[in-house]
Amino acid sequence: MEIRKIALGDQGLVVPNIGLGCMGMTGFEEGHMYGPADEQESIATIHRSLELGGNFLDTADLYGPFKNEQLIAKAVANKRDQYIIATKFGWEIDDHDKVTWAINGKKEYVKKAVERSLKNLKTDFIDLYYTHRLDKNTPIEETVGAMSELVKEGKIGYIGLSEVSSETVKRAHAVHPVTAVQSEYSLFERTVEERGVLNTLKDLGVGFVAYSPLGRGFLSGQIKSIDDLPENDFRRAIPRFQEAHFYKNIELVKAIEALAVEKNVTSSQLALAWIISKGIVPIPGTKRRQYLEQNLEATLIELNESDLLRLESIVPLGTDTGKPYDEFSMGLID
Repeated sequence: MEIRKIALGDQGLVVPNIGLGCMGMTGFEEGHMYGPADEQESIATIHRSLELGGNFLDTADLYGPFKNEQLIAKAVANKRDQYIIATKFGWEIDDHDKVTWAINGKKEYVKKAVERSLKNLKTDFIDLYYTHRLDKNTPIEETVGAMSELVKEGKIGYIGLSEVSSETVKRAHAVHPVTAVQSEYSLFERTVEERGVLNTLKDLGVGFVAYSPLGRGFLSGQIKSIDDLPENDFRRAIPRFQEAHFYKNIELVKAIEALAVEKNVTSSQLALAWIISKGIVPIPGTKRRQYLEQNLEATLIELNESDLLRLESIVPLGTDTGKPYDEFSMGLID
């Protein structure tokens, strides 16, 4: 399997056209995000990804906190130079390693957060460093100005932003070229398209990375009932998985599955291939080699214009599949 490499933005960063979201490989302090994880299998998944040409890993200091970065440090030990590591900061974590649930984009916090991530990743260099969410009480110019200093110091290679508006991207880009924006994007979640963010990124030469490209697992076709989710799975609390939307979404997935069967692929692979066909880099999360291999095979699928039109007619732009977060988290999106 030969995974194609693409330029992520115009600043020189080249990545595989599919990455690996590592969040589910460790739990949060409140419990597991997507059910229990197995450290050995997670590390084996990261190693298998590299073998197949998938060396673009996505993490954040929030995940754990710090446990995810520490897991990645173990996985990439002795082969750090073969991986492209993206991590994020911004959810404030205090000196007792507790998340305060405030967003902090102040210059001093940026400096503090990067040193912590470098230590937890056991590296002297982060390839792509994102703001996890916009600090609405701190000018983006201050946050990105601090990140720009980290580039000059050689601590980070490229600057990224997550879940931001067109206006924020333009303001940030004027301070220091932004390489990538990461937001949720899938057949079930196309807000960045509706709000014109993708057009802004194209105009500025900024790459786009799609997290939750399988609609938080919905598009895998494996969730048939809310009871298929573990009891402490955070998805039980979000509107997309509530009864008002759940069964309507199941019907949409069935229609996508029918097209996948025609093409002799899985619905997950079809959903990923749709994103890849747009020049967007999806970072599906998995902690198992089996699903990793299936996800990477999506890079081999060729979709023609008719396939794309059929998929987008199943879930037209503007379809209400339910909000991807609870009210508090939705309020933190720029």
